[in-house]
Amino acid sequence: MRLESKKDFQALMLSLLNPLKPHYTAEGAGVSLGVTSTNYDEKAILMEGFSRPLWGLVPFWAGGGKEPWFEAVCRRGLAAGTDPENPEFWGAPGEYDQRFIEMGAIAFGMLLAGDVLWEPLDSEEKRRLAAYLYTINEHQIPCCNWLLFRVLVNLALKENGMPYDRERLFEALDLTESFYLGSGWYRDGDSNQKDYYVSVAIQFYSLIYAMFMEDEDKERCGRFRERALLFAKEFIYWFDGDGEALPFGRSLIYRFAQAAFFEACLLADVAPFPVPVMKGLIVRHIKYWMQQPVFDREGILTIGYAYPNLVMAEKYNGPGSVYWSMMAFTVLALPDKHPFWTAEAAEFPKVPDICSMPEADMLVRRYRHHVTAYVPGVYSPNGHGQIVAKYGKFAYDTKFGFSVAKSCYELYENCPDSMLAFFIDGYVYVRRICEERAVREDSVWSRWSPYPGIEVETTIIPTENGHKRIHKIESTVKCEAYDCGFSVGAKLSEAFASREEKGFCLAENKRMKCAVSSAEGEGVLITADPNTNVLYSKTRIPSIKYKIQKGVQTLCTEITAEVKEEALTRLVKDWKPYW
Repeated sequence: MRLESKKDFQALMLSLLNPLKPHYTAEGAGVSLGVTSTNYDEKAILMEGFSRPLWGLVPFWAGGGKEPWFEAVCRRGLAAGTDPENPEFWGAPGEYDQRFIEMGAIAFGMLLAGDVLWEPLDSEEKRRLAAYLYTINEHQIPCCNWLLFRVLVNLALKENGMPYDRERLFEALDLTESFYLGSGWYRDGDSNQKDYYVSVAIQFYSLIYAMFMEDEDKERCGRFRERALLFAKEFIYWFDGDGEALPFGRSLIYRFAQAAFFEACLLADVAPFPVPVMKGLIVRHIKYWMQQPVFDREGILTIGYAYPNLVMAEKYNGPGSVYWSMMAFTVLALPDKHPFWTAEAAEFPKVPDICSMPEADMLVRRYRHHVTAYVPGVYSPNGHGQIVAKYGKFAYDTKFGFSVAKSCYELYENCPDSMLAFFIDGYVYVRRICEERAVREDSVWSRWSPYPGIEVETTIIPTENGHKRIHKIESTVKCEAYDCGFSVGAKLSEAFASREEKGFCLAENKRMKCAVSSAEGEGVLITADPNTNVLYSKTRIPSIKYKIQKGVQTLCTEITAEVKEEALTRLVKDWKPYW
């Protein structure tokens, strides 16, 4: 299967959405894809199922694509979902309502593909839709990337000649800009997180705004473009040369939206890299994802990351949430004569091996066929799910991934890969609250306490083949601690092998290996519970077990990691999708 021309991208996008057709409700206002629940109501779950595919359909229509079935069902759905007399009415939004998120995709459609989603509606349907969207100005929303949904909605209403709230629009923009940290990075509002919401939300929506408000808000639009250029120079480090992106932070179920920022750059005529370089990154990334078992037997995307997995999900992950992934097809909005469509996909650009990102609280090191990010551990006060596992480990890697915990009772249930895990009275304690931190040019430092009476200072130093960890521990408690390396896939088909001995532990399969070594301690291989790693459904974790004494001691652990062969998703002509 080829992925080069606009027709190739269009065909792939439709092949991902066609399996949804039998699952639209009678009036088209909802898509019912499963029975799992969320922290929002069932009406909002159905609305989400309707809205998320628009992130792919809208660019498709904007770029000249035609698909009558989806055009008709989406227009019917907009009319029914905003009609209080219709049984498929989405429901009146309230405070901090999920419906405000879904309005973003509809506004995106009104901005880029109004000839499909807006103009064909009759005057009453337009009035109801506009009035429904306007409610985002009448309720409280979280102080985070949600502010830009308010921006998109008011911009869409403005561009289509409907009542909008200019004051709310610019208030939301000013608040968003108050999150700016430098080097293109923002914090995600009150959460203080720096993750894919910076790229797929704040940067992405800012560039959409810049496309429409260049004349009216020139200075701000210029800042948004400049920040996108700065951000791209660091964000590209989150991708390896085989197309895989860094599994880090929350909302990883959006999968191939990870590269959507670069597509927004192309759409907004922002050029951080030559077009062939960005095409190569986008093509390899989509090919990687299309070869992962992320679809069910009907071809519908599942909740999870590299395979179906509810253990790693957040409370706001519904059956339709995953279709935010369709942002990966933003590039379809480019005109037919855009150079992207004729460019040859170039290899990954040559960049320095190491990049310090203090604004992102991260130090990234590029290795052969994989990328590792070293972080000091910064958390959100909002416990969306598995926050410690998604932000608090010492290292995150494009090829090794990370694991989430099923409990804090046993090591094999806690799965503390890339962590120093203290085992006390039958419980596992890891880095949960980082009291102080520093990201330097060649190291990451943090001070933390896993348990009352234990204080740890950890310094992480990247090396040519992995990294060193130096832990200075002051403890009033005698216990054991396990310094853990990366998880390694351990299915029989992966030809797993291991070795445990004094001061050394190795986990290896035919594609990769991780070794953990020290001048003291015992090598221990942890058999993690299945379905805990985001990349591999069965893993084992190499570690060194130390005896922690009362007083002050220093532990030195070295982790080496190697990817032994190129990923199968290289830029080749004969790649085949998973299904």
